[in-house]
Amino acid sequence: MKRTPTFQAIWPWLLLGLILVMGLTIAACGSRAVTATPTPTKTPRPAGGQAATPRPTEAAKPQAAAPTTAVTTAPMATAAPVTSAPATAKPTAAPPTAKPTAPPPPAPAGGMGSPDIGVQAFLWWRPEVADRDLNLVKEGGFTWVKQYFAWQDIEGVSKGHYDWERADRIVDEANKRGLKLLIRVGMDPDRPFWAGDPPNNTQAFADFAAQVAARYRGRIHAYQVWNEPNLAREWGAKRPDPAAYTRMLRTIYGVIKAADPAAIVVTAGMAPTTEDSNRAMPDLRFYQGMYDAMAGKRDGYFDMLGVHGAGYAVSPETDPQAAATNPKLHNNDPSPAELKRVYSFRHIEDVRELMVRNGDANKRVVVLEFGWTTDNRPDSPYYWHGAGAGIDEAKQGCYLVRALKYAREQWQPWIDLMSMIYLPDVNWTKKDEQYYWSIIGPGYPDLFIRFAYGMVKNYLTKGVIEDYCFQF
Repeated sequence: MKRTPTFQAIWPWLLLGLILVMGLTIAACGSRAVTATPTPTKTPRPAGGQAATPRPTEAAKPQAAAPTTAVTTAPMATAAPVTSAPATAKPTAAPPTAKPTAPPPPAPAGGMGSPDIGVQAFLWWRPEVADRDLNLVKEGGFTWVKQYFAWQDIEGVSKGHYDWERADRIVDEANKRGLKLLIRVGMDPDRPFWAGDPPNNTQAFADFAAQVAARYRGRIHAYQVWNEPNLAREWGAKRPDPAAYTRMLRTIYGVIKAADPAAIVVTAGMAPTTEDSNRAMPDLRFYQGMYDAMAGKRDGYFDMLGVHGAGYAVSPETDPQAAATNPKLHNNDPSPAELKRVYSFRHIEDVRELMVRNGDANKRVVVLEFGWTTDNRPDSPYYWHGAGAGIDEAKQGCYLVRALKYAREQWQPWIDLMSMIYLPDVNWTKKDEQYYWSIIGPGYPDLFIRFAYGMVKNYLTKGVIEDYCFQF
């Protein structure tokens, strides 16, 4: 005969079921709709792709909550990116095995240190997010923040009609915190624009750049002119043209310096690619084309050369030739070996050699983007040098601080600002490749600290790198 279970026998199971239901409800409440996400270096726009003008209504700016400074102190067991506890978590003490090392030298007054350290952020649309993230930049020990000033977001309606509200706020808030600003000026290639495409829009672009430099004289410290012109998608869907970009660069340099002589003008960084076609041009070939177009003059074009330094599947100390000659480290790329050196962070040294060969040893290098991805999606084109190469969040963080240490020890005095990627757009999700490059997890008001932010903060503020970072 079956016995009816007593309440005492079944109440633990009822309690467990209640907990599961509550957990699913909370998770559903915290989820966000997936929206189209721009490529990493674009200004994030509100969901639905709203145009720059008229502006969306913004909420009143809240008081900034003190962000967590939690530092994760043990390597992760899996390659899958894991987001840590939100901002309410208590900070974790640094491990007893931490290895002290001298932090980078401070920046000289009015210029860049060798190296200074910055991070790219997305401060444009939401003041409350910008407020929090600028606090993270300051507390993390960074001295620079990079922000994209998309031409369409300021002069988007028609020529001469400017909307400075968001730009003013960003400059004010960064200056208030004592942070220096590197501003990337250029246009979003995915949005139709009254000014047309490069290089035909050079004069209109120069007029815009002159307005920016005059308005923020002494308050914006450096300008990056355009982005990745070695890709057709950034150059009006035309074959990359280093001579045309160099002519544009000279024009923009002149108007910025006329408005703000102390501002530092940096060239665009080039996309790391081995393709040479109507769609793309390898970075060294593009840089050499720029020097050929300058015909030995060099002055009057730029103050510092911008480069991009993705780490791909290897540690920051890896010789580029090792990456070029190992099929696993370049994903079986059939390109010539000299082009495959791009699959290493130290490919930056190849760019420096090219500068020296062209008589430009007196100019310095700014690393406009660098980082490692933890992408663990097997169908992603980034998987092979992300989780497929064993890059998890702990290794990502270790590689970032080792890259900073290597540059400080090996690249002085020619290395200046190094700007890592990213403090993310809060709308990014695991479906977006940018999610896996970021040093914190996207989201607001919750704050998700990742290993990388904690490790970089420990290095920049305490001169500490964890011992286990040197074990791989």
